[in-house]
Amino acid sequence: MTAPDRSPPLHAFERIRPQIMDLETENIAELANRAKSLTDVITLWYGEGDLVTPDFIRDAAKAALDAGNTFYVPDMRGLPALTEALSEYQTNLHGRDIPVVRSTVTPSGMQAVYLALELVVDPGSNVVYVEPQWPNIRHAVHMAGAEPRSVALHYTDDEWRLDLDELFDACDARTRAIMFSTPSNPLGWTASRAELEAILEFGRRKGIWIVSDEMYNRLYFSADAAPSILQIAEDEDLAMSVNGFSKAWAMTGWRAGWLTHPRSVANALSAMTQYLNSGTAAFIQYGALAAIRDGEPFVRTVRDRCKAGIDAAYDALSGSNSIVLPAKPGGGMYVVFAVAGEDDSRESCTRILQQARVGLAPGWLFGQSSNAFLRMCVCRDTAQITEASKRIASALGS
Repeated sequence: MTAPDRSPPLHAFERIRPQIMDLETENIAELANRAKSLTDVITLWYGEGDLVTPDFIRDAAKAALDAGNTFYVPDMRGLPALTEALSEYQTNLHGRDIPVVRSTVTPSGMQAVYLALELVVDPGSNVVYVEPQWPNIRHAVHMAGAEPRSVALHYTDDEWRLDLDELFDACDARTRAIMFSTPSNPLGWTASRAELEAILEFGRRKGIWIVSDEMYNRLYFSADAAPSILQIAEDEDLAMSVNGFSKAWAMTGWRAGWLTHPRSVANALSAMTQYLNSGTAAFIQYGALAAIRDGEPFVRTVRDRCKAGIDAAYDALSGSNSIVLPAKPGGGMYVVFAVAGEDDSRESCTRILQQARVGLAPGWLFGQSSNAFLRMCVCRDTAQITEASKRIASALGS
């Protein structure tokens, strides 16, 4: 009789996908946990405002629940009323026809990112992305099995600038997509129409997808919306726009987003949605529908709040020669700055948390090019932003 195998069993973690093994887990939450033992902390590290979702959106979701809308939504691309409203909204906003078939509703903007990547990348391919960048983009590319390949914005003369030649040179035969955020998280850097046209034309020549994260598109201070890839891309261009309700409509906890894409991939995305998440909850979509139909005054309120927060932070921080402040961002909900003479944002964040009792996000999370910088969310009451900024300036010295 053969003796039983006494070798120790494998640890379960050893039998999962390598891309999942390698996922980084250090994030803003670690700083938040550190702050639990401190008192009087102003927490400005997360990317969300302090406004509760407005009544008219919450009431629409409640009414949908009361009406029994707790079943599947048969159309995997979204509630027909919502996709129709998204078509009208985007057509009016961008000045060109965006038909209903080009939008797919997703349970969060993050799901829209992942859906776009799963649509176009293969294992062994790469995605070129612009950094500093919301870290979820890099990790989603890695999780999908592709190589994340960064191209850094350059910080010169107090401005962040994109070198298009560097961006294009980073692409090769294995590149499936170019990704960027505009206005960006964390910088508020916004791609100009000329830059978008150049990137789209390059993608056309090389057969590379362009994926534009436009979550902060409405939080733009020079117009009703920032320049968008949707303003210039034709129906069948290899171009997609990621968007969502979290920021401009104060719906971070609702997890509702959408992906705008070429008409011909709509059925493929519908099938993918069925197998990834089986769609977005009906009552959530009714809330999102109210946001799109009736939310323009509230969008302006959020945008004005972000602009006022940026102005308040700059007023308080600019008096300290210990603080390096870039030119004011043209959009978004963040102020990014560095501490003079310090190049490790981990240490700077920890010092400011301990001495000023203000919680900020370290720039290293967004890429090596922003390692010395700190991110402050300013979509808050301006008195709170002023107080936090004064504390920081005082702690760092004038």
